[in-house]
Amino acid sequence: MLDKINSPEDLKKLNYRELTVLCEEIRTFLLENVSKTGGHLSSNLGVVELSVILHMLFNSPHDKIIFDVGHQSYVHKILTGRMGQFSSLRSFGGLSGFQAPDESEHDIFSLGHCSTSISMGLGLSAADMLDGGNNYIVSIIGDGSMTGGLAYEGLNNAGIRNGRYIIILNDNEMSISKNVGALPRYLSKIRIKPWYLKFKIFTKRFLTHIPLIGKWLAGFIEAYKVKLKNYFYQSTMFEQMGLIYVGPVDGHSIRDLNEAITQAKAYERPVLLHICTVKGKGYDFTEQNADDYHGVGKFDPVCGYCPKDYSFSNHFGKALTQLADADDKICAITAAMCKGTCVEEFSNKYPNRVFDVGIAEQHAVSFAAGLSKSGYIPIFAVYSTFLQRTYDQLLHDISLQNLRLVLAIDRAGLTGEDGKTHHGIFDVAMLSHIPNITIFSPVYYNELENMLQNACYDENGITAIRYPRGCEPSLNDETIVYQDSDISVYGTLDCDISIMTYGKITKNVLDAKYTLQRDGIYVNVIRLKKIFPIPKQALQYIGDKLLFVEEGIKVGGIGMNIASILNKSIEILAIKDFVPHGDIESLYTYCGFDSDNICEKIKLLNERQ
Repeated sequence: MLDKINSPEDLKKLNYRELTVLCEEIRTFLLENVSKTGGHLSSNLGVVELSVILHMLFNSPHDKIIFDVGHQSYVHKILTGRMGQFSSLRSFGGLSGFQAPDESEHDIFSLGHCSTSISMGLGLSAADMLDGGNNYIVSIIGDGSMTGGLAYEGLNNAGIRNGRYIIILNDNEMSISKNVGALPRYLSKIRIKPWYLKFKIFTKRFLTHIPLIGKWLAGFIEAYKVKLKNYFYQSTMFEQMGLIYVGPVDGHSIRDLNEAITQAKAYERPVLLHICTVKGKGYDFTEQNADDYHGVGKFDPVCGYCPKDYSFSNHFGKALTQLADADDKICAITAAMCKGTCVEEFSNKYPNRVFDVGIAEQHAVSFAAGLSKSGYIPIFAVYSTFLQRTYDQLLHDISLQNLRLVLAIDRAGLTGEDGKTHHGIFDVAMLSHIPNITIFSPVYYNELENMLQNACYDENGITAIRYPRGCEPSLNDETIVYQDSDISVYGTLDCDISIMTYGKITKNVLDAKYTLQRDGIYVNVIRLKKIFPIPKQALQYIGDKLLFVEEGIKVGGIGMNIASILNKSIEILAIKDFVPHGDIESLYTYCGFDSDNICEKIKLLNERQ
């Protein structure tokens, strides 16, 4: 069946039995392919039926379909002509793991962060009405993303608008980790009464088939649907916000989804359709451990996904727990990423001192302000890319108040296959101009430990410790001629040409240094451990010519800070724009961070007078 689907139009020819067979074939295809490439598996297995019915009932790309975050759009990609490209999923130059407009007209936005789809969809709906169009806009958002405040800003606005706009709440009781907070409990209460919609659909069918007066009776009942619903099943929060609420619906029933979405289309005003799905549906390993299969590397589908190697994240979790063993003022905060940031060990041991606030990074920082003001030491573990949402809170709620906050910034630098929306390349430029901030960048696990200790007790204000995805690199550090807690110098103390850098990219820089040395060009390498404020001792080892290599955005980065301090032009090798997805080595080459390119930069610098 799947080999006959070349576009959404092919779905419209299939009956319920054929659609059910197709869904099973899609699940098999996903498992076979994602096990070879890695990717987001459990979330995509959970939306197979939904994706199929959406493309059967709507006319994409005229009708626009937006998946919140976008990592659960694999089935959408399969149905819109990209099935043949799945062997290249998430590889450099290959198919993106998220919606990507440069791939297909069916992908409306480049997505990757949570809670945005309602606001985006509402804007598209407003534009369609202004253009005199008659298209449907559909936003699919998970209950995990509904813990983010931006979703409610969109809902609040949607309730007062008109237009063919449908919000589908995909309720699987999961985000990356198990959902927390009041909203999941509220949705669980709604889940226990699925009979309401089934009763409503049955009644409408029955009345419509009564001769002569059937359609009139169905219309009469429909006109009083709100009163009837309130009688059986009190109005929901969504209805109180001005939306029409439909659901809950079995998100794995082709027939129920078809009828519910058809009903939602008929209202021709903003509707929230609540569907219930199982994350990881159809594969035993994912159904039992959906969070472990949220994002996976390559694996054997027969044996299941193997645990990841020991990483900076793991080491942070252990160091955090050790600090908490000795100090009951240490608290941990996570934004629905307890497992991803390895706060689990701390959480299991000190459950009263860990706070999972849901997908609400802004709230996390303001919440930390309250802890800090009360004498506690809050440590917020967060991915670099998600920290971007917190700028105002860091500036006004922490820095302005002169409060202590430790930011454990995971996934700093290039992160690989997740691509443009997930690389941690903007945090340094965003943070470095906040007053009284200190930023560290470890290369070794023991440095991470020392920096975390320092951040909790020796630094004031905000202290950020940014560490990369994966394990520590293996550096040839035999030529260290000077080091302290803030810098390390490799090579000679007095050299005409210097390379300054920080973080994991140091390995490539040192590789270049040894290659240049074999060619008769001698440089020293200055590695910053404290990258901001710039350590004064680092400046005294800079030669007449300097290349600054930075795995971050150039504008506002540390390289520009160094140039300002030196009051002269220096060569800066840094990132200038968004970076695509791919394996790290391919991305290093793309950005010019491979050792060969660094050597060429130094040779050109050496030739200058």
